[in-house]
Amino acid sequence: MKHLGTGIGWRPEIAAAVEGMPGIDWVEAVAENVCPGHLPESLVRLRERGVTVVPHGVSLGLGGADRPDGGKLADLAAAAEALGSPLITEHIAFVRAGGALTASPILEAGHLLPVPRTRDALDVLCENIRIAQDALPVPLAVENIAALISWPGEEMTEGQFLYDLADRTGVRLLIDVANLHTNHVNRGEDPAKALDELPVEAIAYVHVAGGFERDGVWHDSHAHAVPPAVLAILADLSSRVRPPGVLLERDENFPAPAELERELTAIRETVEKASISMVPEVSAPEAAAPAVSDAVVPAAPEAPEPTEAPDETAASPAAERASGDAHKASPSTDPARQRLALAQAALLSALVAGTPVPEGFDGTRLSVQARALAGKRADVVAKVAPELPEILAEGYRKSFVAYAHGHPMTGGYRRDALDFAEHLLLGGRLEDPDVRRQVSDWWLERSGPAPLSQHPAARLARATRRVLLRR
Repeated sequence: MKHLGTGIGWRPEIAAAVEGMPGIDWVEAVAENVCPGHLPESLVRLRERGVTVVPHGVSLGLGGADRPDGGKLADLAAAAEALGSPLITEHIAFVRAGGALTASPILEAGHLLPVPRTRDALDVLCENIRIAQDALPVPLAVENIAALISWPGEEMTEGQFLYDLADRTGVRLLIDVANLHTNHVNRGEDPAKALDELPVEAIAYVHVAGGFERDGVWHDSHAHAVPPAVLAILADLSSRVRPPGVLLERDENFPAPAELERELTAIRETVEKASISMVPEVSAPEAAAPAVSDAVVPAAPEAPEPTEAPDETAASPAAERASGDAHKASPSTDPARQRLALAQAALLSALVAGTPVPEGFDGTRLSVQARALAGKRADVVAKVAPELPEILAEGYRKSFVAYAHGHPMTGGYRRDALDFAEHLLLGGRLEDPDVRRQVSDWWLERSGPAPLSQHPAARLARATRRVLLRR
């Protein structure tokens, strides 16, 4: 695995600042925002300077009950090839539920949700990861996520779950220390215990991010400064193994470039200071930053021994053999998929459609998660369709959150924006005639073909729709 160094999440809002920051060795770009044929000029310039770019997927849903979508895998592969990336990363999460396995409508979460740490979920996740590994041109690393809720009846800790996942698939791990802190506050899980159980030599790189606490719940916002508690977990991890890369994530509420540089400096210093006291048996004395092994982790040692570094672009023969052997030895996961599908559909329906809370879940905590999901949808729709918050002004967020609680997202965010506008228009919820006209014009312009056809029949149809919507 290539040594990455210190990096930052590339976002269009801070593209110019990132290009001018000293000491940026690599960046991470949201894969779904990368068009392989039309790369952002900022990313092209960074690549030309030798800065590594890693695509980070957010919508594959490897932890879901369905097998990974072939189209999404092809898009990830194309992004990695266009960027010349050494690896691809995604999340251990589910983002949608329903469909054929449950004979129910497909529901979209619009956010990353935790998978239950059960044998069923692990079986499905391992098979999904093997499918993804076979379809991608470079190694895959998967990230632990932050969660507000806990599944009842879990059979493993987070560390044990990740250990078994790496053991069975040879997949690399993207460890988010901010998410370990989130799960400490929200679910009472000890970050040090998780690190004790992790196969640290499988770490591809590390995420660091900020958040905030409200009413005893930690929200992983990626919009606030990195707190000391997160840096402390980073120090603990770096005292065990020198991470090949560490990256600062920031998705919104971007501060001045100087503040981002100060956070990056704090991250570098934390890693350097902790690495000085690193246990010799875990480090690689001959290298400043030891490479991640692709080899499958041994059966269950308390402190896994490091293995020889593999080629940086290909899985090791041991990992390939272990992955293939595990795939052959595993029983069919179809019954596990169905059980997982039913459980995930029930949970997601409670979160986004207002159905009863499934047995064993904390209803209060699910309400917090439901509000967070609705707020997340409002924020993303505001970015996808910025005209709507401009037209609706202060009433946008309240109106959208009220809409979201009774209207699950069944398509992408563009469809969500159109459905929200239609909901406002058909429900007579816009009393101001000028606001109603602007929303109606916006909806008519974006719900039809682009550019709008000037054929007489198309113009008549638009005029008819306009009359109906304004009644």
